[in-house]
Amino acid sequence: MSREEYKVIEEKMKKTLGVLKNELNTVRAGRANPSILDRITVDYYGTPTPINQLASVSVPEPRVITIQPWDASILKEIEKEIQKSDIGINPNNDGKIIRLVFPVPTEERRKELTKVVKKYGEDAKVAVRSIRRDGLEQMKALKKNGEITEDDLKSAEKEIQNITDKYIDEIDKMIQLKEKEILEV
Repeated sequence: MSREEYKVIEEKMKKTLGVLKNELNTVRAGRANPSILDRITVDYYGTPTPINQLASVSVPEPRVITIQPWDASILKEIEKEIQKSDIGINPNNDGKIIRLVFPVPTEERRKELTKVVKKYGEDAKVAVRSIRRDGLEQMKALKKNGEITEDDLKSAEKEIQNITDKYIDEIDKMIQLKEKEILEV
């Protein structure tokens, strides 16, 4: 098996880590994280536009996000979209700036969040293992067609397993970091 085929498998696994990272960024750990707004779009002159393209988004304090639109006429629209979203924070609008104040999560809420984070981690591991399975099937097909030898197949299986183990470890580290962040609030 050429290095190129291993790279394809590794690229797919990297993409899985990227998806996991984005999912983890949407989990509110009690600290203000501007990426929580990434999925929220506002209808701006007929075009769904992300909030960070319509306003200055900053974190002046650990539990506060401020949103200051460049066009004040869109303030109400941003407020409405935040209320409709699933972030669970009620925006405070003073006419110039929207403030999102993040409450300290309860012990029960923290436990729920760690379960969500673990589920995201398990989903990512399933995706990585699926990529491994596809790679192994591809190698077995090459062996069946006589394109590679039994020894080539064994070394390919070992290499694919090493790549898989590396990404599973990476997922575990990401999940542990996020759980620590949630529980330390």
